[in-house]
Amino acid sequence: MTTPGSTIAAIATPAGKGGIGIIKISGRKASVIAASIFKESGEKTGAAIGRADRFESHRIYHGRIVDPISGRALDEVLLTVMKAPRSYTREDVVEINAHSGTMVLRAIFELVLSRGARLAEPGEFTKRAFLNGRIDLTQAEGVIDIINARTERALEIAQTQLNGALGHRLRAIRGGLLDAVSALEAEIDFPEDLGEVTTLCKGIEALEQKTIPALTALLEGFRTGRYLRDGLKVGIVGRPNVGKSSLLNRILDKDRVIVSPIPGTTRDVVEAAVDIQGLPVVFADTAGFQQSTDPVERIGIQKTLDAVQEADLVLWVVDAGDPGSPGDAEMSTVTLEKQALIVVNKIDLLGEGQRYSIPDEWNLPAVYVSALYNQGIEGLKRRISEMFTGRDTGSGQDIVVPNVRHKQAIERCRTAVRNAVAGYHTALPTELIAIDLREAVDALGEILGVTTRENILDEIFSRFCIGK
Repeated sequence: MTTPGSTIAAIATPAGKGGIGIIKISGRKASVIAASIFKESGEKTGAAIGRADRFESHRIYHGRIVDPISGRALDEVLLTVMKAPRSYTREDVVEINAHSGTMVLRAIFELVLSRGARLAEPGEFTKRAFLNGRIDLTQAEGVIDIINARTERALEIAQTQLNGALGHRLRAIRGGLLDAVSALEAEIDFPEDLGEVTTLCKGIEALEQKTIPALTALLEGFRTGRYLRDGLKVGIVGRPNVGKSSLLNRILDKDRVIVSPIPGTTRDVVEAAVDIQGLPVVFADTAGFQQSTDPVERIGIQKTLDAVQEADLVLWVVDAGDPGSPGDAEMSTVTLEKQALIVVNKIDLLGEGQRYSIPDEWNLPAVYVSALYNQGIEGLKRRISEMFTGRDTGSGQDIVVPNVRHKQAIERCRTAVRNAVAGYHTALPTELIAIDLREAVDALGEILGVTTRENILDEIFSRFCIGK
């Protein structure tokens, strides 16, 4: 939990070799601490380390970090000072740009802590930015999404969120709900002053015609946002030697998996990630599915079943040259409750005018490919993208709901609004309608951070790295 008034510090760059390492300090003592260990270039040797009030905001100083007790210079640095409120946290912030290296950064950081700062908690700099009103909670969550983005499209969504687009949309909806609550309170407190067509009636119409559709539109964007943010898990399954590993290699455009005509070459699940039109996808190549008494092969088959259960999508690969195999019938039961796509491989084996006949009872969409000759692979990728985004993922500017917390709160809000509208049309007491609308207002307030409980905030910011 953030301690008001404390000064925090952290090494803001990851461990390892690099050109620059950054130590960040935030709080009312940030400039004082920096002044006590920093000697600007041009100062005479042996001169006293400077005063904090000599620093100008938003200026970079060149000099050395000096241990004030031993007088030993630890490193040549650039020191940046940003005074409140024009900083990331809206507190005084100092950044020390030193040479990157475990020992030198640790020495400077320990010196900073010894002068009165404490180690920052994960995400505490961003949490202070939120608590001090610089950003709302959706923007704070956009920060961690930018850090974790795995594709350009995911990065675009996170940047849109950080820029406040989602928060702006939610505040507009919440403002409409507050107007409706005000109308209710007017009817409760001053019923004799309302005309034949009341302000409440107009407010209810706005809820039906604007608020509910706006909430529904946001929820429809959750599925896209979730997969673009968290990625898609795809299991590649099928009988031995139908070309599962060859297919994965073609999708990745490299030889990631061993390919052999010998059945059972793949014994374990092999995973590999790829960006498909902005959608981060992790493919899992699995062992061939068949009845076996070999204990090692049975373990592989069990792992195949586990991969199917964990997958968001199952690519069920069949051999175009070997239709109607009993093994395919078994696979139809394995994929029964999963979202699946039949991939008919080895279409190069079909003669002119021939086509693989898919049994009606499978009732699944299909794509036709030849992994050997790289036919149909791009079409397969497009099909996967369309299934989980509903459109081309490259456009990039739509507002999407990126996580489950947002989705659940918006669902609660929509349910409460629908209850309020239904209550109005069935002549429920105005006080009961007001309860529903206040619940709707609070639900959106949780997303924005207006009414969010402290334990929820702690959980959100615990996902950040130390130093952000």
